[in-house]
Amino acid sequence: MRKKAKRGPLSVHAIAGSYVVLLGIDMDEKSSKGVLGFGIERTDHTNNDRRDWLQGFKTFPNSGLERGALVSTKDHPIQAFLWADFTARSGHEYTYRIVAMRGEPGKLKPGESVKVRFFMEDEAKGTHAVYFNRGVAGSQAYVRKFGNKPPDKVPGRAAWRWLSRGLFRAMLGFIAQAKGKQYALRAAVYEFNQGAVLKEFGKASASGADVKIIFDARENSQNTPNKSNREAIKTAGIDAITIPRTANPSNISHNKFIVLLKDGKPIQVWTGSTNMTNGGIFGHSNVGHIVRDPKIAARYLAYWERLSTDPEMNRKKELDMIRPFNEETFPVPDGFPPEKATATIFSPRQSLRALEWYAERMDSANTGVFLTAAFGVNDLFEEIFAKNKDYLRYLLLEKAGKNIDRLRVDPDVRIAIGAVLGENAFEQWMERERLTGLNKNVKFIHTKYMLIDPLGDDPIVISGSANFSDASTRKNDENMLVIRGDTRVADLYLGEFMRLFNHFYFRMVANSVPKKNGKVSSGKLTSDDSWREPYYLKDSVKLKERLYFAG
Repeated sequence: MRKKAKRGPLSVHAIAGSYVVLLGIDMDEKSSKGVLGFGIERTDHTNNDRRDWLQGFKTFPNSGLERGALVSTKDHPIQAFLWADFTARSGHEYTYRIVAMRGEPGKLKPGESVKVRFFMEDEAKGTHAVYFNRGVAGSQAYVRKFGNKPPDKVPGRAAWRWLSRGLFRAMLGFIAQAKGKQYALRAAVYEFNQGAVLKEFGKASASGADVKIIFDARENSQNTPNKSNREAIKTAGIDAITIPRTANPSNISHNKFIVLLKDGKPIQVWTGSTNMTNGGIFGHSNVGHIVRDPKIAARYLAYWERLSTDPEMNRKKELDMIRPFNEETFPVPDGFPPEKATATIFSPRQSLRALEWYAERMDSANTGVFLTAAFGVNDLFEEIFAKNKDYLRYLLLEKAGKNIDRLRVDPDVRIAIGAVLGENAFEQWMERERLTGLNKNVKFIHTKYMLIDPLGDDPIVISGSANFSDASTRKNDENMLVIRGDTRVADLYLGEFMRLFNHFYFRMVANSVPKKNGKVSSGKLTSDDSWREPYYLKDSVKLKERLYFAG
């Protein structure tokens, strides 16, 4: 949902997902003089017209507030032209009032204002239902709610529910649709040991549904995830409905999808980046994406049926039982997929054409690129990011990697890297942030998606299980969706991208700032209007961000 509003010199562009609202604020430079920031008031029309000022952590110097206190943006306004509300609720109707605050700290006076009213997206409705977990156990919000306790040390299920943010419930609910002999499930999974999920598959089978699950059972040096998968399957008592994928043990069966069939016909598919483990659901960032389209579900089913034979890969094409099939049955789109359509790309493949096609889409962007990369940035993508482009490109990384400097050649490439705040990073912030401990290798960013021109009328969303790498293209079992022209899906993904980008960018910067007496020597609001100057500086990143998100 996108909605613009303008009143006098002040305007706002709201981009609403299911749980995130992005507010792109704009004001001409002359009118903005003397503005110390923006106060934001929210009215929740779905909740008895409850009206509140949004809160933040940053304060003016010498505020005298106790550590960890949240402050009203009416008294300590937002000194930025892009702001995100992460406390909105799916399906609710809101009005946001943006107020230019003038005067001086402690004696602020409201100036120009503008209102915008809209509905949040309902994540469960539509052809595409998109569920993101929280992905930020290392956050002030988690510390505030649950202290620094791991989720299994917090009484009840509150911490688990907060971390999942509906992803777990949606996954179980998708499986639970298969109830009775009318239904069937065909799943292909990588890490597969979350007890409740395996139990739900077992319940579907016991109801009479025809359930079959391909799981990664390839034996390697660490015997992972084969060992834990087999142990969990045995514990759940679902051996009879599983199919081990053992061929080509140096590769991985990296899919995480489920096809739902009714009366023998595929009708829906669940896919995305989420492994069926506690770490995947409640730990690092992930997405579950349902497509309620029989044609798309049929493609996944055809792919699943080939995988179910445990096909061998071979250097000789005539002996290769999977890659030629994927190339011929699911060809890479020639140019762009048709407008308002969804395409699918399955791996392994014989060549890197799919990866090259993703790079071409990135290179042909007009206004913006947004990419998550859990295992680094492929060389093809690095070449595109190293080019000088006159628009912003955002990278969300698990870790810096050896080629991070090349990615920073163009100043319009903005990069955020997974991090938590150290002890006493800011005086007004709470105690040190910690992760759940559920993830060993990838701790922060596990999603695999790319957004091309997401705020335009013809956005492209590419999302699935593949890590945009050589191995994910030529060796591993992978699946990707390519969704063109669906602004609702683009808004859902963009809001979640910026939620995580801002979260980790702030921590990355804070952890790099010199400290005095164990505390970061900044982190306060400025007491005058000098904060706004970079947003009007020609060719600056902040100017481009202001204009892009303001629409």
